[in-house]
Amino acid sequence: MENQITLRTLGRSDIRITPIGLGCWQFSKQGNLAGKYWPSLEDDLIRDVVRISLEGGINWFDTAEVYGKGASERALAKSLVALGKKPGDVVIATKWWPMFRTASNLLKTIDDRLAALDPFPIDLYQVHQPWGFSSEVAEMEAMAKLVQAGKIRQVGVSNFSAGKMRSAWETLRKSGISLVSNQVQYSLLQRKIETNGVLETAKELGITIIAYSPLAQGIVTGKFHDNPELLKNIGFRKHSSQFKPKGMEKSRPVAVLVQKLAATYKVTPAQVALNWLIHFSGETVVAIPGATKATHAAENTGAMKFRLSAADMHLLDEASKGYK
Repeated sequence: MENQITLRTLGRSDIRITPIGLGCWQFSKQGNLAGKYWPSLEDDLIRDVVRISLEGGINWFDTAEVYGKGASERALAKSLVALGKKPGDVVIATKWWPMFRTASNLLKTIDDRLAALDPFPIDLYQVHQPWGFSSEVAEMEAMAKLVQAGKIRQVGVSNFSAGKMRSAWETLRKSGISLVSNQVQYSLLQRKIETNGVLETAKELGITIIAYSPLAQGIVTGKFHDNPELLKNIGFRKHSSQFKPKGMEKSRPVAVLVQKLAATYKVTPAQVALNWLIHFSGETVVAIPGATKATHAAENTGAMKFRLSAADMHLLDEASKGYK
């Protein structure tokens, strides 16, 4: 295994991040409907997950306003402070929730986000969904004001189509600001960004793709194929077609190959899937797996410390082409 983790540039910015960050949705403490997707984690466990992530080399964390109505942001900041981290030691990304709001709300609520993350600044502020009452143009104009006011460092979006991403990039460019990221669902079992223009446009404009659900909610590891009893306790996910019998059979060949490669490299299936994701598209794609256990956090960091061969990445590409 390699020990050296090479940092990557976030879009066309001066921010350098590890290929894997920690997704923090699971720190929501069931604070709202979005938070109820996960069990309520105790502060000690959250701190352990953050500590092991840091010790394994991860230098950035992704959270959001809607994750427990600020509960995730507060839990993350509390853990970082308890671990002796100071502003500037880590990179913090969070997101504004646009539903039933206009772009002016970005300006009205930014101090709430800064208070939740206190004492840490917002290095990357993202529009969480393309669902607001304002256009992406108006939202980016508001984001530009936040950058100019020193409230945030860089601007990103999430779940934006290729067209909306380009429009956001063009709007920010008028203010001399770059759109640095688009956070989208991407995994071996969800490869639509490779065919709908999102990945191609990101590469053209120098925008980093931040992949969420990089393990397809655990399906790609094969654990549900090996032990179908686990499907009884997956909560809201049971309604997804991927977890239905037909979906599970479709993904089985990919999961089997992932497990086979894991044995070859003496790593875990999750680490194989993550390693493919952060290398298959060069340095364009980074990933934010979550972690509800300390072991998950250690597994995430280990995915950065080896590299699949080009031949094995090609095998995974071929096996999962049905998900493009």
